[in-house]
Amino acid sequence: MLNVDFSKQVTIDTNQLSWISSPAVGVSRKPLARAEAEKGHATSIVRYEAGAFFKTHFHPLGEEILVLEGTFSDENGDYGVGTYLRNPPGSSHAPFSREGCVLFVKLHQFSETDTTHANRHGK
Repeated sequence: MLNVDFSKQVTIDTNQLSWISSPAVGVSRKPLARAEAEKGHATSIVRYEAGAFFKTHFHPLGEEILVLEGTFSDENGDYGVGTYLRNPPGSSHAPFSREGCVLFVKLHQFSETDTTHANRHGK
């Protein structure tokens, strides 16, 4: 468990964190908060190298993504810097990045009854 006591303030300089490999080749992350190893609540900075991808996977309790650098993509479209995506509980996708990207990602925090989808394209 990492930074999951929500009653405490946490300040992290992400520039001081090392990138950690994820289960997908070419995708690494800097964990900011995490309840369990590869499931449960998680907040991370995620980096896709050019051409990196994840196979189709589900998000039982949703996912939020904010594109910080580059272009993030999935079967629904391409999302540039400033784009916010909100994938509701039970959604799935096969994400990738042709040119590489950096994302702020929050996983597994929505109610099972919250099924609202949102894609807000930035500039």
